[in-house]
Amino acid sequence: MEEIQAWLARVTGGNAEITFALYVGLIVCAVVIFNFALGRVLGKLEEKTRHMKTPWDFALVSAIRRPGSMLAWVVGLAFAARIAGDRTGIALFDAVPTLRTVGVIACFAWFMLRFINNTQRVLVALKVTQGEPVDRTTIDAVGKLARIVVLIVAVLVGLQSLGFSVSGVLAFGGIGGIAVGFAAKDLLANFFGGLMVYLDRPFAVGDWIRSSEKNIEGTVEEIGWRLTRIRTFDKRPLYVPNQIFTQITVENPSRMSNRRINETIGVRYEDIAALPAIVDDIRDMLANHPEIDPSQTLIVNFNQYNEYSLDILVYTFTRTTVWVDFHVIKQDILLKISAIITRHGAEIAFPTRISYSAQLSNKPAKMSEDQK
Repeated sequence: MEEIQAWLARVTGGNAEITFALYVGLIVCAVVIFNFALGRVLGKLEEKTRHMKTPWDFALVSAIRRPGSMLAWVVGLAFAARIAGDRTGIALFDAVPTLRTVGVIACFAWFMLRFINNTQRVLVALKVTQGEPVDRTTIDAVGKLARIVVLIVAVLVGLQSLGFSVSGVLAFGGIGGIAVGFAAKDLLANFFGGLMVYLDRPFAVGDWIRSSEKNIEGTVEEIGWRLTRIRTFDKRPLYVPNQIFTQITVENPSRMSNRRINETIGVRYEDIAALPAIVDDIRDMLANHPEIDPSQTLIVNFNQYNEYSLDILVYTFTRTTVWVDFHVIKQDILLKISAIITRHGAEIAFPTRISYSAQLSNKPAKMSEDQK
């Protein structure tokens, strides 16, 4: 540095003011050039690592690109400001070292936050690529917790560098936390409600949930620390405070092992002779159907005498839990049951009414005593 200052002094003919201005300008130009070169190098690395088999390299390079550029500006401008402070003696420049430290801490925290976000995306992408189930809820929970830790540590280290006592800040935070707890009890209730959702895991992102108590039904899109966003089946977003889930019963149909077919098929009374054979054929059809789970309950029985039909109970479970596929399978089964009934010369009953009229007698009725 002294050699550069001596060279600038010779160039400017010993003019101290011009030498100083050129020296500071040279430092700023060096920062600009270095920042430009750093951005180009990191950009090339980012494009190169984007298509690598190990995505962790891309997550790291992508996370460091913008914070690294900002760090170069912070360090370079702080160096130029320190030289200006030494030359001018202005008291304002005495705060430059502290501001530089805070800036470095902020850049590091920014890098960690970006790296955590990239890591979340990498984990999800790896699971999807490998065809493994993705637990987005756990990944989101760990990511949010890690970001909170990074922010808390960055704030505490920043306050320490500014001259505040960390122990005093923590003590004040303990006292202030009590007051905040009373003032924001609903906010804390939602926070702990979200924490319970993460720990108990009654549902995850992508699950279909419903609760008749609060008229909640839809697909979970996001589980936040305060709200859970649910997309209803008419595609409207529903925002539910997390504390609600600690007070209601939530059903999670997405985690069912099978879907149930529970139907009552009515046959005409005229076809009662064919009823045993119809029941046996329906049971055999279901037992050999490739989409019916044989390990689950299978019931096909004549169930009751109804007003106009002989009712057959059909109770079984499909292998699939997919809503659309279930209805395709159910349609196939109902059509096959209809074919079985028709094959036995019977018909499916529908509401009918038969009237019986007694034949009138030609014999005259006996007159009562009042009619005589």
